[in-house]
Amino acid sequence: MMGLVGCLLGIIGFGIGVPIGLFIGFLLFIYKEPADVKDPIIRPLHDLDTSSLLDILPEIPSWMKHPDYDRIDWLNRFISDMWPFLNKAISGIIRSTMEPIFAEYTGKLQIISIYFKSLRHGTIPPIIHGIKVVETNQNELVFEPVLRWAGNPDITLVLNLLSLKITLQLLDVQICAAPRIALKPLVPTFPCFTRISVSLMEKPQVDFGLRLLGADIMAIPGLYQYIQEMISKQIASFYLWPQTLEIPILDGSVGATKKPVGILHVKVVRALKLLKMDLLGSSDPYVKLSLSGERLPAKKTSIKMRNLNPVWNEDFKLTVKDPQSQVLQLHVYDWEKVGTHDKLGMQVVPLRLLTPHETQEFSLDLVKNTNPNDPQNKKPRGQLVVQMTFNPFKEDNERFSGPLDRYASNGSGVGRLPKHDGSICGAGLLSVILQRAEGVEGKYHNNPYAVIIFKGEKKKSKLVKRTRDPCWNEEFQFVLEEAPLKDMIHIEVMSKRRHFSLLRRKESLGHVDINLNDVVHNGRINEKYDLMNSKYGVICIEIRWEVT
Repeated sequence: MMGLVGCLLGIIGFGIGVPIGLFIGFLLFIYKEPADVKDPIIRPLHDLDTSSLLDILPEIPSWMKHPDYDRIDWLNRFISDMWPFLNKAISGIIRSTMEPIFAEYTGKLQIISIYFKSLRHGTIPPIIHGIKVVETNQNELVFEPVLRWAGNPDITLVLNLLSLKITLQLLDVQICAAPRIALKPLVPTFPCFTRISVSLMEKPQVDFGLRLLGADIMAIPGLYQYIQEMISKQIASFYLWPQTLEIPILDGSVGATKKPVGILHVKVVRALKLLKMDLLGSSDPYVKLSLSGERLPAKKTSIKMRNLNPVWNEDFKLTVKDPQSQVLQLHVYDWEKVGTHDKLGMQVVPLRLLTPHETQEFSLDLVKNTNPNDPQNKKPRGQLVVQMTFNPFKEDNERFSGPLDRYASNGSGVGRLPKHDGSICGAGLLSVILQRAEGVEGKYHNNPYAVIIFKGEKKKSKLVKRTRDPCWNEEFQFVLEEAPLKDMIHIEVMSKRRHFSLLRRKESLGHVDINLNDVVHNGRINEKYDLMNSKYGVICIEIRWEVT
């Protein structure tokens, strides 16, 4: 009997003693500070053996391991001096951002209040271990810094739940990340870019301590690895390349060039009862037409000699960038062999009156100007009959599926890429963007400009004085009836002497012929081409094909 009682007491003692011992050991493990921590031994690199060097290899800065990374100690000193002020500024942004979110949960789920008891990022600033600038042919500036932060922040969040006060403290944060930062697109308006695009090239390394009610919960076996993996996966799902974080800086319409969204087909049919401007009681009329907001030369009809009721039936194509705000400007002139041409009248047609893919005819009463209060506009000046059709590009069909006056302009389309559905034939717009040239050198002078020749049509860029590396950033457009599958475009860099001289006035600095088959099938190319008949010259060109 006594043996049975002793056995039962032993089992009960073991069942009680083991949990109590584990609990006491856990408390000692969390709260007891280690006494055997020693300062690290610092030795020069040449004193370390191979195994020691391999152990510290991940800690070596990127500018030492990779020649394409630059050392930027000056920027680290700048961040170090600014850190006390950046600390307060960042803390203020976090408070102002989180307070409305906390307010939404206050009063719900028995939560009385949520607030930051302390919000400090510590005294140790982040360090940039190197930075690499990525060269691209795009209209952007791309760089990749390597960031490391072993900080000592003190961030304490207090949650008052019923009568219980719960504190959550974040401390001893370590972060290592290599983001890719792109400033794009570049525009001639300060700060010279419209947005910042940030993406991570690899999963970041994040480590931190977390105390709940004063206890280090990260010391719980298994919880530390789970939280690390969860945070790494969440950050990667949102920001790991090709995912990006877009930070707008400027409105897309500020400084940026709007991209074409369609083609306007205009047919100048006829005019009726025009004014008599010649001495013989007649006129020699012709029509000039253009879109508002464009710097391109106006298109002209043929001249109808001695005719007050001329019939043209001539077709024109104009590229449209903003159908909500642009208007078609029509000016009728009387041709004169000598002197200025007399103005017979004008009229405008807002593009928002059109319905995509539908031809509409307008009979316009000509006026002297667009001032409605001008009494001379009451004088009859005749009529002009035109037919207009707006054909948006296929990627913009969804935006313009009804009358244009139902839609407001929704931005400049900066950064929009063509989306082809496999239909590449048919009418469309060929856009050629001359970006820059490098290493072009003339024998007599260096004042480069570019000449584009396509289907017998010649267009010229601006002239840049005294340089071997001109930058143009000019766009030229060709409206075509069919896809240029078998066509070539000829681009030549020329130099012209600015003053009269007996020496050669013009000379070629090199040329390139580009097959447009790839442009039609891909929708867009952006390449750097070697110039023929040039020793070192190259030219950067972007070409787009958009189908209506």
